[in-house]
Amino acid sequence: MAEQNNNQVQDVNQLLKVRHEKLADLQARGKDPFQITKFDVTHHSADIKDNFEELEGQTVTIAGRMMFKRVMGKASFIELQDSKGRVQVYITRDDICPGENKDTYNVLFKRLLDIGDFIGVKGTVFRTQTGEITV
Repeated sequence: MAEQNNNQVQDVNQLLKVRHEKLADLQARGKDPFQITKFDVTHHSADIKDNFEELEGQTVTIAGRMMFKRVMGKASFIELQDSKGRVQVYITRDDICPGENKDTYNVLFKRLLDIGDFIGVKGTVFRTQTGEITV
């Protein structure tokens, strides 16, 4: 039993070490999450879903906690949870870094952003081919 507790403590310590390294990397890139204290939100997840017909094609700004992340080459899907529910977010490499170094997308989505991080998103409301309401 004591050995299992030691392994859990080591796992937690390793996780904390990785999270601190990611924070240092973000800060070195000028994206210190402790300096970014305000993000203007125009809609919540439930508002987008309940008013899809009026909001389709419109730009919205949402913020919340990343609950799920699936990176697929040049595109990613995120499930974002705010105070009123969850909504899917679709992000492409060209949206994140148009004309910039395309490595920025890989650094953000493959290395720095984790499940549970708080993020803000500005994008257009649409429905995917599978019928999912998405920003």
